[in-house]
Amino acid sequence: MKTHKIAIIGGGLSGLYTAYLLEQHGISDYLLIESNSSLGGRILTEKVENNMGTSMFDLGPTWFWPGYQPQFSQLINKLNLTRFAQFDSGKMVLERSPNEQPIIMQGYTGEPQSMRLKGGMGALIDALEMRINHENITFNEKVSRVEKQTGSIEITCESGQIIHAEHIFLALPPRLLSQNIEFIPALPKKTLKQWEATPTWMAPHAKYVAVFETPFWREKGLSGDARSARGPMVEIHDASSEGGMAALFGFVGVPANVRKDLDDATLKLHCRAQLERLFGPEIPEPKYEFLKDWSQDSNTATALDLIGSGSHGIAPEAFINSGEWQDRVIGVASEWSRQYPGLLAGAIEATGLGVQSYISKQKKD
Repeated sequence: MKTHKIAIIGGGLSGLYTAYLLEQHGISDYLLIESNSSLGGRILTEKVENNMGTSMFDLGPTWFWPGYQPQFSQLINKLNLTRFAQFDSGKMVLERSPNEQPIIMQGYTGEPQSMRLKGGMGALIDALEMRINHENITFNEKVSRVEKQTGSIEITCESGQIIHAEHIFLALPPRLLSQNIEFIPALPKKTLKQWEATPTWMAPHAKYVAVFETPFWREKGLSGDARSARGPMVEIHDASSEGGMAALFGFVGVPANVRKDLDDATLKLHCRAQLERLFGPEIPEPKYEFLKDWSQDSNTATALDLIGSGSHGIAPEAFINSGEWQDRVIGVASEWSRQYPGLLAGAIEATGLGVQSYISKQKKD
């Protein structure tokens, strides 16, 4: 029976960056366990191929802010990824109430400037995946139980596969861990309470993307930005692919516990109608449409997230400092970040601190 030095549970940005950092430090004895058939977690980028080439559209996180996220920005540079500024030039559309017609008003530029990646945030996942050993990744394995034994930790997957490791990096949101994985012996009550109380960023959200051949709104002097008190989308932005097809995306404001009774086709229909209302009935039909309701993704959301507000939570403690699990598990998902909980930069911060703590302890031992 082989016992890995490290098991990483979760193959989103935090899990991938953990593997990347471990290999940068010469540590190759690890296993990354991912429940899906591909990596990325809450980073989800859809690809469109046509005569314009390849266009990429994010259904998960889209932006980063180099001005106050230097560590994340440095990683983008190190991986030789291309960044570009979010388009926000022109006027915006405002729908102040369900009973008023939309108005056009002076737009505003974000400060600090929101940045995007050419190829979408999926380019970041691809770049990290290229730099780690694929033999150290197992796909389609969802962890259901973690049991501390003499000399190792036994990790049981829903498929029945058993994995043994000395240490675990938890690259899943704390609330998801508390609801979906049984820890034997039980976690300290304080730890479990913190995990359950930590909202999972994006879990209550849904995002709609409409793809067009040209950015018709720019021709009208509009930025693509819109705010609406009528909905279903409450906030809309330009999502055009750099050098590719044009697009608008919006955050759906219908609460998650209401959306669960709507099928995707119906919600897309209402989103299209809203775009016509805001940008004019003469707008073209979208060439492609994408909708991702994260509240219906069992690898992201729990029942608690259906009633959540979607706000960023307070980071729980990343280390267990007492009891049977002391020094055996480390939380590295973005929700464990003190500076940027839930954000992409938070995944980088939490992972960096977690890996550095592990390496420092190994040197002492």
